[in-house]
This record gives sequence, structure tokens and C-alpha cells, in this order.
Amino acid sequence: MAFEKTLKSPVTTNVLRPPGAVNELLFPSKCIRCGRCVEVCPYGSIRPLDIHAGIFTGTPLIHVTDIPCYLCMKCVEVCPTGTLRPITQQETKMGLAVINKHACITWNGELALCRTCYNICPFKETAIKLDELRPVVIDKYCTGCGLCVHGCQVTQENGKKAINVEPIYAYRRRAIANE
Repeated sequence: MAFEKTLKSPVTTNVLRPPGAVNELLFPSKCIRCGRCVEVCPYGSIRPLDIHAGIFTGTPLIHVTDIPCYLCMKCVEVCPTGTLRPITQQETKMGLAVINKHACITWNGELALCRTCYNICPFKETAIKLDELRPVVIDKYCTGCGLCVHGCQVTQENGKKAINVEPIYAYRRRAIANE
């Protein structure tokens, strides 16, 4: 059981790798835990995992509900191993924002108009659009930066927001299971 825990990826809903990260299966063997990405992040978005994270100890994560990624791209410039590959803001795919229409006050019929996720998105009208004043994420263009999650005012009982960022692999697995 302890062995399984040390091999389970720490990347989950709203907890993501920095921009340009290699596949999660390669990440712990490629990252040398130098901390340069943590040091260079001007927002303090990137934090290393603590000693209890098994083989993932010392690897960088972003908790978007605390501090999202502002896509400054400084972390990808300083990574000495290519674990964080140099990419542009638009190429970033940390995850995918998913709107819970039952929790979102604009979608669930509460007659409230909230546009926070739309207004805060750095790629407004590309990654997120309004459909009859309701937010809709455009999967192809969402970077997964988490700005929308951080700005969302709706927090559910389970701690999730009305919009959350799912890791790409988890979202794809769920989409295949629902087909």
C-alpha cells in the first residue's frame, strides 16, 4: 500500500505541473529537483513537493486555487534538463478547465450573472467564450493556467470550485470512459 502511494502522481484536479512539463510518467526521472523553477517564479505559484511525496519529492507543482500560473514562462527558460520544455504561452497545456454547470451560478438558473472566469482568462474569446452570457471553455485553446479557478467565487462542499482544472491525462481518460 505504501508502495502504491509513492508511485501515485500528485497531479490531480487543480494541482498541476508547471508549463511545458514532460509526460507525468517521465517527470520524476527527468526532473533533478534543482528548484530553479521555484526560485524564478515571480508569483510564488510553483512549490516543491515535500519529503512525504515518495519519488515525487522535490518536484514542482502549482496549486491553482492558492496561486495560479500567470504564464510568465520564466520556469521553462531556466529548466536545465528539459523537464519543462521551452514553449509559448499559447502552446501551454497544463490541464483543461471544466465548468460544473450545476455549481456555476450563471449556468444553474440562479438568475445571477457572473463572468469572473471569462473576464480573468488571458485568452478571453479564444479559450473561453460566452454562450448566451454563460461561460464555455474551448478545449483546444485552454492552457490550464488556473486563473479562472482562482477567481471563481463558488466553492462547493468538496472544496472544488464551479470551474476546475483537470490534468490533461485525467480529462482524456474520463472523456473516453464517458463515450
